[in-house]
Amino acid sequence: MKPEDLKLYLVTHRYDESQAAFLAKITAACENGVTMVQLREKQLKTRDYYALAEKVKAITDHHHIPLMIDDRVDIALAVDAAGVHIGDDELPVAVTRKLIGPDKILGVSTKTLATATAAAADGADYLGVGAIFPTPTKPDSPVLSIETLKTIAASVPIPVVAIGGIKESNLDTFKNTGIAGVAIVSEIMQAPDTAQKVRAINQKLKEVL
Repeated sequence: MKPEDLKLYLVTHRYDESQAAFLAKITAACENGVTMVQLREKQLKTRDYYALAEKVKAITDHHHIPLMIDDRVDIALAVDAAGVHIGDDELPVAVTRKLIGPDKILGVSTKTLATATAAAADGADYLGVGAIFPTPTKPDSPVLSIETLKTIAASVPIPVVAIGGIKESNLDTFKNTGIAGVAIVSEIMQAPDTAQKVRAINQKLKEVL
């Protein structure tokens, strides 16, 4: 399955808030313009992750927005998510594609042209490229240049999404880069007003992409 719209890709993070507050933020984001949601949970036990994914999928399904699961192929299949997003330290891309089948979306994080072209060849449907700016979500991630981002976007036959420290204030950076969208974590998940922030980012993206 090819992702239809990667323009504003929300990657979740809970920041020690209640589950109700977390789900409310996802609902507000879906109501106001995010085009894809990735549920990212690094600490939850499998049963708890499954239960949370079921609740998030109920929200995304209601708004006809694809839900991606970060890393966990088993959770993605268990809740019948739209697909799975893997990093460069997870299962090989070709193995992941074999596990999820041809109809699920497969996203892959990449930092170099070599790994990007390999991922595309092995069955990825889109690439997440970054970190473009320093990010507390992944403090050890090296920062990539805009030129590297542009080179990757121009060199692979699948869409590219920029990720890492992206905020409303730095979206102009992505003009004429050839990317399909941006993936955002804290700028949305920590916004005082989720709905307003998503609308503002979407308005800005109309000028940028």
